[in-house]
Amino acid sequence: MEQYRDAGGNLSQPDFEQVFLPHLDAAYNLARWLLRNDQDAEDAVQEAYLRAYKAFARFRGGDGKAWFMTILRNVCYTMIKKLRSNETSEPFDERIHQSMSDLEMQEAFRRKADAENLHYALEKLPDEFREIIVLHDLEGLAYREIAAVASIPIGTVMSRLARARGRLRTEIIALNAKEPSS
Repeated sequence: MEQYRDAGGNLSQPDFEQVFLPHLDAAYNLARWLLRNDQDAEDAVQEAYLRAYKAFARFRGGDGKAWFMTILRNVCYTMIKKLRSNETSEPFDERIHQSMSDLEMQEAFRRKADAENLHYALEKLPDEFREIIVLHDLEGLAYREIAAVASIPIGTVMSRLARARGRLRTEIIALNAKEPSS
């Protein structure tokens, strides 16, 4: 198990919270993208955190984020199987609350439309593609970490990421083509 130094400079075993609390935001982000529902994502993170706590004695150090994300991923896919028939998508909604000039307003609407298109395009991707994009591009995990989380070879991670980006690009182009010109 990875060793840490306490306040006195002595080596100590890491405690559960020290290892896993820093990764809760990343875990929620992945769960939200996989489950497509805020409440389900919160439930999944809570369940994964509880499972990680119970299994902490088996944690052998190293990358706590990858270990925790693996547990979370398993929880999410179990929930997906249970919720698949009841799945609903929540619309992406950002409100613009400040006073802006016309140019600023147009730019803000363009950025919002781009974000909505990205969100919608990500929603349309198959789970395994969306997962790879979220883990790599949004959460910054390295190929090796993603391979550990998803239990797939690094080569599969790289090819799946390339295919996912291609599909995402195609979805965004199609969405932009559907929008009326202004």
